[in-house]
Amino acid sequence: MIVDQEWAQKIFYYHVPLAWNFFIAYFIAMIFSLKFLFKRDIFSDIYALVFAEVGTLFCVLVLITGPIWATPIWGKPWTWEPRLTTTLLIFITYIVYFMVREFSGTLEKGARLAAIICIIAFFEVPLIYFAVDMWAPEAQAHPGRNAIAESSDLIQKLFKFSLINFSLILFSMVKFRIFVEKKLRGLNV
Repeated sequence: MIVDQEWAQKIFYYHVPLAWNFFIAYFIAMIFSLKFLFKRDIFSDIYALVFAEVGTLFCVLVLITGPIWATPIWGKPWTWEPRLTTTLLIFITYIVYFMVREFSGTLEKGARLAAIICIIAFFEVPLIYFAVDMWAPEAQAHPGRNAIAESSDLIQKLFKFSLINFSLILFSMVKFRIFVEKKLRGLNV
Protein backbone atom coordinates (compact mmCIF):
# COMPACT_ATOMS: atom_id res chain seq x y z
CA MET A 1 0.00 0.00 0.00
CA ILE A 2 1.30 3.44 -0.91
CA VAL A 3 0.55 5.07 2.45
CA ASP A 4 2.81 2.57 4.24
CA GLN A 5 5.83 3.76 2.23
CA GLU A 6 6.19 7.05 4.12
CA TRP A 7 8.30 9.65 2.26
CA ALA A 8 9.18 7.26 -0.60
CA GLN A 9 5.57 7.22 -1.78
CA LYS A 10 5.83 10.89 -2.76
CA ILE A 11 7.95 9.91 -5.77
CA PHE A 12 4.83 8.31 -7.25
CA TYR A 13 3.39 11.79 -7.83
CA TYR A 14 6.22 12.17 -10.37
CA HIS A 15 7.02 8.63 -11.43
CA VAL A 16 3.60 7.31 -12.43
CA PRO A 17 2.42 10.47 -14.27
CA LEU A 18 5.72 10.51 -16.16
CA ALA A 19 5.15 6.88 -17.15
CA TRP A 20 1.58 7.53 -18.29
CA ASN A 21 2.72 10.49 -20.32
CA PHE A 22 5.56 8.68 -22.04
CA PHE A 23 2.98 6.02 -22.98
CA ILE A 24 0.78 8.77 -24.44
CA ALA A 25 3.69 10.41 -26.26
CA TYR A 26 4.80 7.11 -27.79
CA PHE A 27 1.22 6.33 -28.84
CA ILE A 28 0.92 9.67 -30.62
CA ALA A 29 4.38 9.21 -32.19
CA MET A 30 3.22 5.83 -33.51
CA ILE A 31 0.05 7.36 -35.01
CA PHE A 32 2.05 10.09 -36.79
CA SER A 33 4.62 7.51 -37.94
CA LEU A 34 1.83 5.49 -39.56
CA LYS A 35 0.47 8.64 -41.16
CA PHE A 36 3.95 9.52 -42.44
CA LEU A 37 4.44 6.08 -44.00
CA PHE A 38 1.12 6.28 -45.84
CA LYS A 39 1.13 9.96 -46.88
CA ARG A 40 4.84 10.96 -46.80
CA ASP A 41 3.72 14.15 -45.05
CA ILE A 42 6.66 16.10 -43.59
CA PHE A 43 4.49 17.48 -40.80
CA SER A 44 3.60 13.94 -39.69
CA ASP A 45 7.32 13.18 -39.55
CA ILE A 46 7.92 16.28 -37.43
CA TYR A 47 5.12 15.38 -35.02
CA ALA A 48 6.31 11.76 -34.76
CA LEU A 49 9.88 12.91 -34.06
CA VAL A 50 8.85 15.48 -31.46
CA PHE A 51 6.51 13.14 -29.57
CA ALA A 52 9.22 10.47 -29.62
CA GLU A 53 11.78 12.96 -28.23
CA VAL A 54 9.58 14.25 -25.43
CA GLY A 55 8.33 10.73 -24.66
CA THR A 56 11.92 9.54 -24.38
CA LEU A 57 12.75 12.39 -22.01
CA PHE A 58 9.83 11.33 -19.84
CA CYS A 59 10.98 7.69 -20.09
CA VAL A 60 14.45 8.70 -18.85
CA LEU A 61 12.82 10.46 -15.91
CA VAL A 62 10.84 7.28 -15.15
CA LEU A 63 14.08 5.30 -15.19
CA ILE A 64 15.59 7.85 -12.76
CA THR A 65 12.64 8.23 -10.38
CA GLY A 66 12.00 4.47 -10.18
CA PRO A 67 15.33 3.69 -8.50
CA ILE A 68 14.84 6.67 -6.16
CA TRP A 69 11.64 4.97 -4.94
CA ALA A 70 13.07 1.45 -5.06
CA THR A 71 16.13 2.07 -2.89
CA PRO A 72 14.28 2.57 0.42
CA ILE A 73 11.49 0.11 -0.48
CA TRP A 74 13.48 -2.81 -1.97
CA GLY A 75 16.83 -1.97 -0.42
CA LYS A 76 18.43 -1.63 -3.86
CA PRO A 77 17.78 0.71 -6.78
CA TRP A 78 17.34 -1.89 -9.52
CA THR A 79 16.15 -5.44 -9.97
CA TRP A 80 15.77 -7.12 -13.32
CA GLU A 81 12.08 -7.66 -12.86
CA PRO A 82 9.77 -7.55 -15.90
CA ARG A 83 8.40 -4.00 -15.72
CA LEU A 84 11.80 -2.43 -15.15
CA THR A 85 13.44 -4.50 -17.85
CA THR A 86 10.75 -3.76 -20.44
CA THR A 87 10.92 -0.03 -19.65
CA LEU A 88 14.68 -0.10 -20.18
CA LEU A 89 14.10 -2.01 -23.41
CA ILE A 90 11.73 0.63 -24.82
CA PHE A 91 14.21 3.37 -23.87
CA ILE A 92 16.97 1.56 -25.76
CA THR A 93 14.63 1.04 -28.73
CA TYR A 94 14.02 4.79 -28.96
CA ILE A 95 17.75 5.49 -28.73
CA VAL A 96 18.06 3.25 -31.80
CA TYR A 97 15.18 5.25 -33.36
CA PHE A 98 17.15 8.49 -32.96
CA MET A 99 20.37 6.93 -34.20
CA VAL A 100 18.65 5.62 -37.33
CA ARG A 101 17.19 9.07 -38.01
CA GLU A 102 20.59 10.67 -37.61
CA PHE A 103 22.81 8.20 -39.44
CA SER A 104 20.68 6.88 -42.32
CA GLY A 105 22.17 9.14 -44.94
CA THR A 106 19.16 11.15 -46.07
CA LEU A 107 16.36 12.79 -44.10
CA GLU A 108 13.73 10.85 -46.10
CA LYS A 109 15.36 7.45 -45.57
CA GLY A 110 15.98 8.14 -41.87
CA ALA A 111 12.39 9.29 -41.36
CA ARG A 112 11.00 6.22 -43.12
CA LEU A 113 13.14 3.73 -41.17
CA ALA A 114 12.50 5.57 -37.90
CA ALA A 115 8.74 5.47 -38.53
CA ILE A 116 8.91 1.69 -38.85
CA ILE A 117 10.94 1.43 -35.63
CA CYS A 118 8.48 3.72 -33.84
CA ILE A 119 5.50 1.59 -34.87
CA ILE A 120 7.20 -1.63 -33.77
CA ALA A 121 8.46 -0.03 -30.53
CA PHE A 122 4.95 0.99 -29.50
CA PHE A 123 4.08 -2.68 -29.00
CA GLU A 124 6.42 -2.59 -26.00
CA VAL A 125 4.05 -0.16 -24.20
CA PRO A 126 1.32 -2.76 -23.50
CA LEU A 127 4.08 -5.18 -22.55
CA ILE A 128 5.26 -2.72 -19.88
CA TYR A 129 1.74 -2.00 -18.65
CA PHE A 130 0.68 -5.65 -18.42
CA ALA A 131 4.03 -6.96 -17.17
CA VAL A 132 2.62 -7.42 -13.66
CA ASP A 133 -0.03 -9.77 -15.09
CA MET A 134 2.07 -11.59 -17.68
CA TRP A 135 4.88 -12.86 -15.46
CA ALA A 136 4.67 -14.98 -12.33
CA PRO A 137 4.25 -13.09 -9.03
CA GLU A 138 7.64 -14.30 -7.79
CA ALA A 139 9.27 -12.50 -10.75
CA GLN A 140 7.62 -9.23 -9.74
CA ALA A 141 9.06 -6.63 -7.44
CA HIS A 142 6.74 -3.87 -8.63
CA PRO A 143 3.50 -2.86 -6.96
CA GLY A 144 0.37 -3.74 -8.88
CA ARG A 145 -1.49 -1.34 -11.12
CA ASN A 146 -4.19 -0.66 -8.51
CA ALA A 147 -1.96 0.84 -5.80
CA ILE A 148 -3.35 4.35 -6.34
CA ALA A 149 -6.96 3.14 -6.61
CA GLU A 150 -6.62 1.41 -3.23
CA SER A 151 -5.31 4.60 -1.57
CA SER A 152 -7.14 7.34 0.29
CA ASP A 153 -9.24 9.98 -1.44
CA LEU A 154 -6.59 12.65 -0.80
CA ILE A 155 -3.84 10.55 -2.41
CA GLN A 156 -6.09 9.88 -5.42
CA LYS A 157 -6.80 13.62 -5.82
CA LEU A 158 -3.12 14.52 -5.53
CA PHE A 159 -2.25 11.84 -8.06
CA LYS A 160 -4.87 13.10 -10.55
CA PHE A 161 -3.63 16.66 -10.06
CA SER A 162 -0.08 15.52 -10.78
CA LEU A 163 -1.19 13.48 -13.80
CA ILE A 164 -2.98 16.48 -15.32
CA ASN A 165 -0.03 18.77 -14.70
CA PHE A 166 2.49 16.39 -16.25
CA SER A 167 0.19 16.04 -19.26
CA LEU A 168 0.14 19.82 -19.60
CA ILE A 169 3.95 19.85 -19.37
CA LEU A 170 4.16 17.15 -22.06
CA PHE A 171 1.97 19.02 -24.53
CA SER A 172 3.65 22.36 -23.78
CA MET A 173 7.06 20.84 -24.47
CA VAL A 174 5.75 19.26 -27.68
CA LYS A 175 4.24 22.53 -28.87
CA PHE A 176 7.52 24.39 -28.34
CA ARG A 177 9.62 21.62 -29.89
CA ILE A 178 7.38 21.46 -32.99
CA PHE A 179 7.88 25.21 -33.45
CA VAL A 180 11.66 24.75 -33.21
CA GLU A 181 11.72 21.75 -35.57
CA LYS A 182 9.71 23.62 -38.20
CA LYS A 183 12.15 26.52 -37.98
CA LEU A 184 15.12 24.15 -38.28
CA ARG A 185 13.64 22.62 -41.43
CA GLY A 186 12.89 26.02 -42.92
CA LEU A 187 9.13 25.53 -42.89
CA ASN A 188 6.63 28.32 -42.57
CA VAL A 189 5.67 28.52 -38.91
